Amino acid sequence: MFDLTGRVAVVTGASSGIGVQFAKALAGQGADLVLLARRKEKLEGVADEIRAAGTKVLTVQGDVTNLDDIDAAVKATIDEYGKVDILVNNAGTGGEDLAQNITDEQWDREMELNIKATFRVSRAFGKEMMKNKYGRIINIASIYGLVGSTTGGIAYHASKGAVVNFTRALAAEWAPFGITVNAIAPGFFTSELTSHIIETEPFKEMVKAQCPIGCSGTEGELNPALIYLASDEASYSTGTIIPVDGGLTAI
Repeated sequence: MFDLTGRVAVVTGASSGIGVQFAKALAGQGADLVLLARRKEKLEGVADEIRAAGTKVLTVQGDVTNLDDIDAAVKATIDEYGKVDILVNNAGTGGEDLAQNITDEQWDREMELNIKATFRVSRAFGKEMMKNKYGRIINIASIYGLVGSTTGGIAYHASKGAVVNFTRALAAEWAPFGITVNAIAPGFFTSELTSHIIETEPFKEMVKAQCPIGCSGTEGELNPALIYLASDEASYSTGTIIPVDGGLTAI
């Protein structure tokens, strides 16, 4: 089960953090990879590490908020592999701004990357999936697309909530094309964007008090959900949002 040999998987935001973990997890199940990110040097470093284990990896430097870069990534993928089977919309950003303080520019930046780019990348690669009547799209949402928070991040909450219902709507639209669309809603995981908060003692104490499991997630704990949703075994799962959050959204 969960063998991805022969599948071609695209991961956005693949130069650091959770994107790197996802790329390695997919490679570990046999998938060939397309890694897309803005930072070429970091991207190539990740690719070299994965290639050393025997996986075929194509890197594409690009910005998912730029339509030309998205089209170039699709073309490079089809030129190299002839198809795309799996898309992981991982690229995203976040802020801690309160509603009364956030600027229009910051609001627009988070919406542009977290939801508009997710739509555009899905549209571009989805058209290729339709040709083969097969696809697995996995969007990375957040628990803050499911619940609110007293600590700020209004644009992040709004954009990730949009990702959640975008996932459901696209799943309904594209089911006739053999494409499933699901999302993972991570809880607290350390990444480039979050380490300055999650690794502080006050935050750890807050998580211990509020999260049933009592701690933040660790590297690799998102991978099983990813691999399941990327696999043939998930053929009857679409429009599903899977929280991986230590039980935080259960209470």
